[in-house]
Amino acid sequence: MSTFDEDLFLKGLEQRKATLGAEYVERSLEAADDFTRPFQEAMTAWCWGFGWGDEVIPPKTRSMMNLAMLGALGKMHEWELHCRGAINNGVSPEEIRAIIHVVGIYCGVPQALECFRAAKKVLSEERG
Repeated sequence: MSTFDEDLFLKGLEQRKATLGAEYVERSLEAADDFTRPFQEAMTAWCWGFGWGDEVIPPKTRSMMNLAMLGALGKMHEWELHCRGAINNGVSPEEIRAIIHVVGIYCGVPQALECFRAAKKVLSEERG
C-alpha cells in the first residue's frame, strides 16, 4: 500500500515553488536520493499540498505565521528560507520587523536578534 498521493504532491509542488522559488525547490528535489526522496515527496505533499493547499488562510498570512513559529523554535536555517518565501508572498520588511518584535516579546531578545540577523541578510540580498 502506497501512502503517496500524486494530486496532493502536485498541488504542494506548485505552492512550494510559488513561495520558495522554483530553482530552490527543483534543486532540493534533484538532490534527493533513495534515502531522502520519500521524505521530500511526503513533505511536499503534506506540508505544501495539505498544509498550504487550502484557501482558508492566504499565503501571506501563512508566511507570517511560519516566521513567528520558526523564530520561536529557533530554526534559523528554515527561518531564513521562509523569510525569502514571505517576501515572495508579499510580506513587507515592516511586517517582518513586527513579527520579530513579537518573537522577542514571547521568546526572548536573543532569539529576536537571531531573526534580525537573518532578516537583514535576506533583505540585503533582495535589494542587492
